[in-house]
Order: sequence, then structure tokens, then C-alpha cells
Amino acid sequence: MITTFEQVFESLRSKPKKRLVAAWAVDDHTINAAKLAVEAGIVEATLVGNEKMILDVCAHENIDPSIFRIVPIDDEMKAVSTAVDLINEGQGDILMKGMCSTDKYMRAILNKERGLLPAKAVLSHVCLMSNPQYHKLLVFGDIAVIPAPDLNQKIAITNYVVKTAHALGNSKPKVAIITATEQMLPGMPACVDAAIISKMAERGQIPGCVVDGPLALDVALSAEAVAVKKLVSPVAGDADCLVFPNIESANVFYKVNTQFCVGARQAAIVAGAKAPCVLSSRADSIDTKLNSIALAALTAK
Repeated sequence: MITTFEQVFESLRSKPKKRLVAAWAVDDHTINAAKLAVEAGIVEATLVGNEKMILDVCAHENIDPSIFRIVPIDDEMKAVSTAVDLINEGQGDILMKGMCSTDKYMRAILNKERGLLPAKAVLSHVCLMSNPQYHKLLVFGDIAVIPAPDLNQKIAITNYVVKTAHALGNSKPKVAIITATEQMLPGMPACVDAAIISKMAERGQIPGCVVDGPLALDVALSAEAVAVKKLVSPVAGDADCLVFPNIESANVFYKVNTQFCVGARQAAIVAGAKAPCVLSSRADSIDTKLNSIALAALTAK
């Protein structure tokens, strides 16, 4: 089972390279991350965007542009749409957001005629994180796509984090459905949803995992908190995956880790599309973008 980001890269080096298509890839972070992924031997990279801007960044960063395929498109929205077209045409396995806005990126993915959304599919944002304060990798969602997931969307999020854990070699991940409390409070909708999802997993309706909820974040991650509260749970204190009740709680959890936890590392993709889509913030580090490429490559078909 993969337990570190280094092992993600090691696993990918033994597999055929995936083809990365970066949309409006005109910024130094995107181009550097793509370069590092190429040098790591895990992808072949296509950069779609203004050619002069791309070449200027390569010159400034001392990057040989010949390691990339460059598709020159001067308009940002057209560049994003062209990148999606390349995926649909079978010329790429992974889509990546460059310097374009998330709104334009998602609009192209969701386009009914030219996008990447399969019929009746639910898109969800999946994160992978390592934190020195926790004993293994964590998979969680949704921090960026579904603002207030209903029960069916939470089930989809659960399935996506489970599939991601499976890609990491964890055949039976422990999934915590996060709420404000581990008590079953009927008046709190998040608790009700968590109980339903837990029972569905118990009955085999969500296969390949062990699910428990409602669980507060402390008992999901801390064996000490579990002991203090005398909680009996197959997941608590040792969760592999977290499903948050809404985008605010998930997003805050992600950013607390990135801003206050020295040594924390992360990756993020959109799952549910025809190909995994790297969706990191324009302000994210090169390391986060590189890790996200690796996560997308690991989960790509």
C-alpha cells in the first residue's frame, strides 16, 4: 500500500507514461510542475496557451521548451476549450488547470456538447494529503466543487474517495463521515446522512470499504480522543478517508493544513469526468501541482 507521496511517484515510474494536457499553461508554477513531471518520467506534457508567454516563462526558468508539445492558442477560454477537446479526441489522459480561472475551467469541463461530463455523473473534488501529525495519507472531499452536497452527492463523494484509496493500494479503506459530533442527533441533517451512508456501506451498497458516521473530526483522527470518549468504532482514530458535510468545512480543513502545518503536502483532482482533472488553486505551490499531476496519473485509466 502506498503511504507517502514519494511512493506514488515510485509506483508511476513502473507504469506507462500518461499524457498531460495543461489548459492556459502560461504561468511558471504550471510549467515548472509539468517539467518536473516529465523529468520524473510519469507523463508526456502538452501545454495549451499563448506561445510567447510559454516560451518567455521557459526562458526565465531555464526550461527547455522542446520537452513539451505546445499548442498555441492566444485566447484563454479558447485555450481551455481546446485542451478539453484534446482529451475528448484521445490525445490526453489527464487535464490540468493552468493560469485560467476555476470558473472557465469548470465551464469547459461541464459543457454539454464538448465537455468531459458523462451522462448522470457527479463531479467531485478529491484531495490527498500527508501531514506529519498523522500516521498515514488522508483522502478527503469535497473542498471545491459541491457547495452543499445532498445525500446522493455525499454517496458519490464517498465512492470517489474510496476509489482513490484503492488506487493507492488500500483494498479496504476506513471512511469517516464527518459531522460536528459523533452522537446520532436526528435534528442535525449531517448526522442523519452519515448514519444512512454508514448503514449502506454495512449492507454492501458502497463496496470495498468500511464506513462509520456520524464522527466528529477529533475522533475520526485521534486514537486518544476515541479512548477518552470511550467510542467503539471500526474507523475512529484510524481513518483513511474523510467525507465532509459541506464545502466550508472541507475547505477550511484543507487550508488550515496548508497554512499552519509545516511539512504538510497535498494533491487535488476532480473525479467523475471522462479523465481526471487537476484542479489546484492558482496560488498553490509547484509541489502541490506536481503531486496533483501524480495523483491524476495514478487514477487515470
